[in-house]
Order: sequence, then structure tokens, then C-alpha cells
Amino acid sequence: MTAGPGFDDAPTTSYILRVNGEARLIENAWIGENLLYVLRERLGLPGAKDGCGQGVCGTCTVHLDGVAVAACLVAAATLGDREVRTIEDLDNDNETADVQRALVEFGAVQCGYCVPGVVASACALLARSPEPDEVEVRRALDGHPCRCAGPHPMVEAVRAVARRRVPQETHSTMMFNVIAPPATGGAE
Repeated sequence: MTAGPGFDDAPTTSYILRVNGEARLIENAWIGENLLYVLRERLGLPGAKDGCGQGVCGTCTVHLDGVAVAACLVAAATLGDREVRTIEDLDNDNETADVQRALVEFGAVQCGYCVPGVVASACALLARSPEPDEVEVRRALDGHPCRCAGPHPMVEAVRAVARRRVPQETHSTMMFNVIAPPATGGAE
């Protein structure tokens, strides 16, 4: 963003932004640039989309220290040592692939514009609540008003991912149960 007429004396700063596990130098930035602008225009990470610019559409969702946030509402220069993860980095996780596949399976992917934000929000939810109920899923996706597919397929997709993530018993646990089965309760 270059300063236009009358903006030559706009306050600028340089800072380090931690994005996707890397420290990135942001130089001569206007102090009011939001995180979405910095990610897309300065760092070339187009996954987070510019939808409403007011934090209500969810297309710009990224993770900030593991929490889903609207990047359009975050002043990038204020982040300090906090970690930003974008869909470009989340795409490297198996959990993200599970969410993406389920969204396709349940018909929640139409035009695709909102999908990166939906995936980021769903992954943040599943990381903090591995078995969310329907209300939790709806709350997590509340900021993603998809006009193509609507909310129901997205909610069902996220719930399906949670149901499929059943903890697997380890071999040693199974061996213990064979050698010393749990007590059935009381002597006969």
C-alpha cells in the first residue's frame, strides 16, 4: 500500500510477524494495516479472503494462537510474538484434510469462496473440543453465512469428522485387557 496524496506523513513501522511457523519481516507498513491486508498483499498468502471487511462473513478467518479470528479486524502491527496460521499452513495437517473431505462429502462446497474460512474455524473448534455437539458447531460456524450451501451441510460435515475420530486402543491396552480383564463387580 503506497501512500497517496495527503498520506505522505502517515505513521509507518517495521515489525516481525510470525506466520505459519516463520518470522516474516514487514517493513514500512502503515500502522493501521489489518492482518488480512498484510497476509494477502505483503506476504502473498491469498487463502484468507476479503469478504465484508467488518468481521461478520468469516472469509478472512485465520488462527491466532490456535483461535479462529477474523483477520480483517486484527491490527497486524500489534501482534508481537503471537503465531498466525493461515489455510496455506493448515492444509499440511491431516485434520484439515478430514474437514475438507467431509465438506465435499456433505455438499457444503459450492462456489468455494468461504471454504478456507470455514475450514479454519472447524479445525480450531475440533482442536479445542474434539467431540462438539451441534450447538458448539453452529456457534463456531456462525460467522460463515454461506449463501450457496447454507449452514446445515457444514454443520453435518464437522460433526461427521468429530464422530470419525474415535480414539484407537493401543496394542498394550488390548493386551492388558486380555491378561487382566476389568473386574465385573463383586464376588459370587
